[in-house]
Amino acid sequence: MTWNGEELDVEAYVARLGYTGGTKPDLDTLRALHRAHVAAIPFENLEVMLGRPVPLDLAALQDKMVRRRRGGYCYEQNLLFAAALERIGFNITGLGARVRAGASTTRAVTHMLLKVELDGEEWHCDVGFGADGLLEPIPLRDGAEMQQGEWRFRVHREDTGALVLRTWRSDGWFDLYAYTLEPHLPVDYVVMNHYTSTHPRSSFVRRPVMQRAAPEVRRRLVGDRLSVMCPDGSVVERGVPVGELTTILAREFAIELDAADAAELIRVHYAGA
Repeated sequence: MTWNGEELDVEAYVARLGYTGGTKPDLDTLRALHRAHVAAIPFENLEVMLGRPVPLDLAALQDKMVRRRRGGYCYEQNLLFAAALERIGFNITGLGARVRAGASTTRAVTHMLLKVELDGEEWHCDVGFGADGLLEPIPLRDGAEMQQGEWRFRVHREDTGALVLRTWRSDGWFDLYAYTLEPHLPVDYVVMNHYTSTHPRSSFVRRPVMQRAAPEVRRRLVGDRLSVMCPDGSVVERGVPVGELTTILAREFAIELDAADAAELIRVHYAGA
């Protein structure tokens, strides 16, 4: 199996999600698992901030996100989701994307997403993009548009042939990332992950990043700034003093660190702030 689905403890995984529905390889299951995963497992880069490697083998992913109830970033989240889908019986292909999100220059391919083929249709799945990300799959075709909770998404094909995932904001469509249908294997994400978790120019090695998508609100903690975005485009932002950090992680992102990790995070982050 490409995604090591046979190694997944699927019962523990669905329990982690709080999911109690069926596990047939059909569209209802795909949608429900996608929404449950996004709701239960937050986006976070705290292992990088704590100076630790980010292993992508399935045993490590299950230990971190299922047993220890932590979050992860795109490779961790989507590799775990791919293993679950493969175990259930879905046909999955890994893809790679160039994140845009307001960038003025072309970025490298560093984001992971999934294509799922089901009943003759292809679906764009991504449980690892953070606050702006999809809540559930969207058809992988030009012009596909979906309302997911209070958020709108669209897939747009550019003249180059690249597909772009967009989200609607108060001032119009906002490009999240661009991708092609070139297949990627798990080893490709190991290479991407090395850059993302170690390169000094990676945005994930300089400051904590926590994100969580929900049907009504998008939450982010970047550095020491907490922001909450509403569908009307309004954003409430404030600073997080050192004494509130662990409380905010638990309350807003469901991330509970043990005392040693909390102390080390505070030390490395606020010492360099």
